[in-house]
Amino acid sequence: MDTSTAPQGAPAPHRKRRWSTTRWAGVALVALLLVNLVLGWYWSREPEPFAVVAPPQAVPGQVMTGTLIQVVNTLLDKPGGYLSNDILPHRLWLDNMPAWEFGVLVQVRDMARVLRRDMSRSQTQSREDPDLAVAEPQFNFDHKSWAIPATENEYRRGVDALERYLGRLVDPANESARFYARADNLNYWLSEVQNRLGSLSLRLSNSVGRAHLDVDLDDGEGSGRIDRTPWLKIDDVFFEARGACWALIQLMQAAEIDFDEVLRRKNAQVSMRQMIRELEATQEAVWSPMILNGSGFGVLANHSLVMANYISRANAQLIDLRALLSQG
Repeated sequence: MDTSTAPQGAPAPHRKRRWSTTRWAGVALVALLLVNLVLGWYWSREPEPFAVVAPPQAVPGQVMTGTLIQVVNTLLDKPGGYLSNDILPHRLWLDNMPAWEFGVLVQVRDMARVLRRDMSRSQTQSREDPDLAVAEPQFNFDHKSWAIPATENEYRRGVDALERYLGRLVDPANESARFYARADNLNYWLSEVQNRLGSLSLRLSNSVGRAHLDVDLDDGEGSGRIDRTPWLKIDDVFFEARGACWALIQLMQAAEIDFDEVLRRKNAQVSMRQMIRELEATQEAVWSPMILNGSGFGVLANHSLVMANYISRANAQLIDLRALLSQG
């Protein structure tokens, strides 16, 4: 009789090792998923609006340029960093924050373009600022580029150019940087904002489907069509609007400081402040774990329609503000 034979019914050693390896692999996978969920929750937290304060003896344009720089830095340095170009697995379920980032980025691009094209030039035939000519194209770089070059590096070059412009602007011995706080320049930027808010309001309202007339038909009578945001895109549109409004709150507060004399002369301060209040309402906490899409008068809430309401109210104040700025 062979005494080395294992007792009957005892598990084979290789089965023990295989079961142990499988068990630990499963534990590691569960732990990795839990870590990703916790990080995803932390990285999906939207930054709070920061306070926009004018430094002592601020020169025109200093607050708006400084605020634009801080908005971009917040976009890049918030918890988790810039996520729109992330290729790691958690990117699959972190689509809300990239949508928020894109909303912020659109406002940054509009502000940088108007700053370069209008606010830093006395007239259309004036020479554009060399640093702003560098900054604007940098912010228009592909927002999803992961490497060679990375999006973050391109945007930081834009920030560096803005900081050079700001340094020349606040230097009393350097007159090469200009900022013209005129009513028409403010109106140019508000025109861009009005178009963006109108588009966001329409896209948010399309969460329940809206009937539109197609006026492009040859007979001139038009035909009805229903525009509805795809179900999987509703939360993306919602958070894009949240990001856009978050950026606009700070930029509008900065404009209120740099264009204070213009707003007082046009009796437009109340319209500006009311518009900012409506934008601030879009940043209220969302207590639901997901963006609900109930019908307009249904049992469940429709977060998109609530957001569209605040944006429409802000846009109405914006129209009044632009009308005041256009008056002689």
